[in-house]
Amino acid sequence: MERLSRPSYLDLDAAAWKRKREFFAGRFSPCRLCPRQCGAERDAGRPGVCHAMREAKVAAHNLHFGEEPPISGVRGSGTIFFSGCTLKCIFCQNYPISQLAHGEITRSEQLAGMFLSLQKRGAHNINLVSPTPYLHPIVSALEIASHRGLHIPFVYNTSGYERVEAIAGLEGIIDIYLPDLKYGPSDAARRLGLTLSGISDYYEHAVPAIAEMFRQAGPLQVDGEGIAVRGTVIRHLIIPGHAENSVEVLRAIAASPFRSAWLSLMSQYFPAHRAPGRPPFDRRLRPEEWRRVRDEALALGLEDGWFQEM
Repeated sequence: MERLSRPSYLDLDAAAWKRKREFFAGRFSPCRLCPRQCGAERDAGRPGVCHAMREAKVAAHNLHFGEEPPISGVRGSGTIFFSGCTLKCIFCQNYPISQLAHGEITRSEQLAGMFLSLQKRGAHNINLVSPTPYLHPIVSALEIASHRGLHIPFVYNTSGYERVEAIAGLEGIIDIYLPDLKYGPSDAARRLGLTLSGISDYYEHAVPAIAEMFRQAGPLQVDGEGIAVRGTVIRHLIIPGHAENSVEVLRAIAASPFRSAWLSLMSQYFPAHRAPGRPPFDRRLRPEEWRRVRDEALALGLEDGWFQEM
């Protein structure tokens, strides 16, 4: 357990940090960080599909107590909400941040200061929410902060719509991966992904990306106080009217190399953003839908994690 108390990034030397910076700088402009590979010339001031520009844009940073218990713990997760997103989910509860891109431009020095401030306030970890478009400045900020005394784990909190190449570049930086797995592999699930998130290739990218996350971090590991220090937790939000999509997702997890990742099965959907007026996305989950998905998870033996009751 001694090794688990030390975040991976503390083992990087100057040469390793340089390689990390160069890796993400080479995919930053033209941008090739997410599966869209939109080629945005961010150095020239042209944003990508995600709205990201050259510098990181932060909407909020604070202690967050609403994550899974080993992430929030008793002192909170030091959560940083980045502006913009690689998806366009019509039900997004954080759409002013994710799609309207509200937030403040934050240079790497400032971002490093946020990391250190959250640690000083007692955060168990630094929780990066939707960080992919900003990996270049994030890595620079982490290097600065690590030299100034940062010593708590880094959490990568993502929609799951990632490129394996970018995730592989994070090895040695991220200790805890917290990806969504939103949609299954069937044609119906692809159509659902297109309708709800604006993409039809979600599954093809998310599954290998999560497999790479799991290769790096493995199943969830906690310290003597039950606080996460390393590992992978997969989130899945059940969508009203689409319990069978959730069953597909669970079966995919059970058949995958990451089946021993912990599962966070969520029932908290509510019709936000553009979902109202679009049945069945304009209502909350029904008890029978929840039971259908929960029972499938139990039948598949996916018992490590949390089932959010309605």
